[in-house]
Parts: sequence; C-alpha cells; structure tokens
Amino acid sequence: MILGIGAESEIFLYAGLAGMSVLCTYYILIYFRKLIPHSNLAAGIEDVIFWVAASIYIFRRMYETTYGSIRWFFVLGVLCGAGIGYLLFRLFGKIW
Repeated sequence: MILGIGAESEIFLYAGLAGMSVLCTYYILIYFRKLIPHSNLAAGIEDVIFWVAASIYIFRRMYETTYGSIRWFFVLGVLCGAGIGYLLFRLFGKIW
C-alpha cells in the first residue's frame, strides 16, 4: 500500500511518541532501581522483561500504523523520538 506524505508524517510522529514513551518508561525503571536497591540478577531480569515488553509494544505500534509492513521511517521516528526525549530529560534535569 502506497501512503501519502501526510500519512507518512503522521506515522512518523506516532513513532516518535512511541520512542518517547519507551524511554520514559525506562527512566521510571531506573528511578525505581535507585529508590529500592536491587541485586544484579534482579536488575538483569527486570531489563529482560522491560525490553521484551518494549519490543512487543513497538511491534504492535508498527503493525497497527503501517498495516503490517516494516517502514524505515517508523524506525527512524522511534529513534528520533527517543533522542528528543533524552534531550528533554537532560534539559529538565538541569533545570530541576
């Protein structure tokens, strides 16, 4: 299915939001670890569970928005969203 540029830009924005939400969830996990100390084994298990869940979430977003086909602008959107989210967290961390 050929998508128009408007649909592609909308999917790119949704992908960026998906990347930001995964990054935000990972920061919540990091802050949870700082709040309650964990052993290396527990942290490793948490990481595996997180990344499996994040992979399923990203796959579902990709499947729903691009109708089952892999579009590289979706992958780029996820990476850009995570990068922008990282910069925003750094900026708010310095302000805080």
